[in-house]
Amino acid sequence: MARNPVSALHIGASAALALAVSAGCAAAQTATVANYHNTPDHAGLFTVPGLTSQNVANTTQDTAFNGTVSGVINAAPLYWRPTGAASGSVIVATENNIVTALDETTGLPVWSTTLGTPDPHSNTCGNINPVGVTSTPVIDAATGKLYVEAFVDNASGVGAHQLYALSLSTGAILPNWPVAVGAGVRALGGSFDETVQEQRGALALLKGEVYIPFAGYDGDCGDYHGVVAGVSITTPAVAHMFETADQRGGIWAPGGIITDGAGIFFATGNTEDTPSYAGGEAVIHLGPTLSIAGHKSADYFSPSNWQTLDDDDLDLGGVSPTLIDLPGATPSALMLAIGKDGDAYLLNRNQLGGIGTALQTVTVATNYVHSATARYTVGSAVYVAVNAHSPSCSGGNSQAGLLVLKVAGTTPAVNQAWCAALNGRGDPIVTTSDGTDNPIVWITGAEGDEELHAYDGVTGAALYTSPALPSTIAHFSTLLVANGKLFVTSQNRVVAYTLP
Repeated sequence: MARNPVSALHIGASAALALAVSAGCAAAQTATVANYHNTPDHAGLFTVPGLTSQNVANTTQDTAFNGTVSGVINAAPLYWRPTGAASGSVIVATENNIVTALDETTGLPVWSTTLGTPDPHSNTCGNINPVGVTSTPVIDAATGKLYVEAFVDNASGVGAHQLYALSLSTGAILPNWPVAVGAGVRALGGSFDETVQEQRGALALLKGEVYIPFAGYDGDCGDYHGVVAGVSITTPAVAHMFETADQRGGIWAPGGIITDGAGIFFATGNTEDTPSYAGGEAVIHLGPTLSIAGHKSADYFSPSNWQTLDDDDLDLGGVSPTLIDLPGATPSALMLAIGKDGDAYLLNRNQLGGIGTALQTVTVATNYVHSATARYTVGSAVYVAVNAHSPSCSGGNSQAGLLVLKVAGTTPAVNQAWCAALNGRGDPIVTTSDGTDNPIVWITGAEGDEELHAYDGVTGAALYTSPALPSTIAHFSTLLVANGKLFVTSQNRVVAYTLP
């Protein structure tokens, strides 16, 4: 199969897709959390019955939970609770290439599996050493399997990207796994250099394939590309691939690939020395086969100033796009993309439109934005929270903050709902008591004050601040809510909070 470079003339129309996970849907608090930010669209919305702005100040750290693991945690934790089980496990993967299931009550290991030697990564650029598991895995709850991508040192001292399937009951690596991802992409015509392709974006599972996004390392060394590999879980092998036409165009966002149940969406970063448009600075929609053959402008969007964004390293790909449904609006199937430069783009999800065709473009932040979003509904409006510094918020850190945008109206428009000063780079999530009521936005001051913060989702009023955690919270990771607890990752440990 030939590789699939992006071309402005060959990205295209597809039928409108029905959302598998609606904007207001949230998994029950005791259910398995199978994806980054809970649902396949990575909305970051969790349900905690009884939790309100009036009692959230009673949140307390669960000091009986001792979730220490081996290696730095950059991936977000997941939660596995088999049907009928009284309790579950917090699933944690580290840069030491170790995956551990922690008992949700004690934090002690239920099982722990080593995937191989992590790569020392001394031969290229980057700010992670060693490199093992950086991205958030994905759970197939129907089969009780965990899919996790690891960078593994081999006998020749060169790392290789491998996709593993583990039993969630025992942690055992399943037969016919791992899959050599880089070799599989090259076999399909991709120019995949293992040493410079970083895998930090969260995985997605759709229609029998695991989708894995790639970018480069901090410092932009080597000839990397924006790549998506689709690995079949029934016949373990790389079955499909996508690659940007020119070098770079990485898929950087920790939120990685999102899906609406029919196709996938992702955002790319800057390409380099590109005289004509080649797929960078874009929100891209692809079907399960990742093919762009016959596609037109309906399936991608790029700002009209894409070349300036390229030249100034102002990636659109630092934040995964957010799916929005706004009943009564025209159009009602929307998408919000936020660039590194602080510009937000409101898009028609079923007609992304090509270059410069956003429904609305508005500057919402003054700092470099590279974060994950969390989405929730209040009345007839959809709110989107992101770590970004709004010019209307003083104090905190000028390179961070909590910004909440509001998308509303029959002719939909984006406006600021509220903002809060924040010292740190954490990614937000949202809890509600039933999917919509009592929204509370949670965020950490990662690499800043190292505290856990909660805000009223409607007013922005500060509701709760924890004491500082004992070690640095990695800015790649985000929060997990499961079975009445909130879990925070801090270097090589997971800290638990009991929610009222």
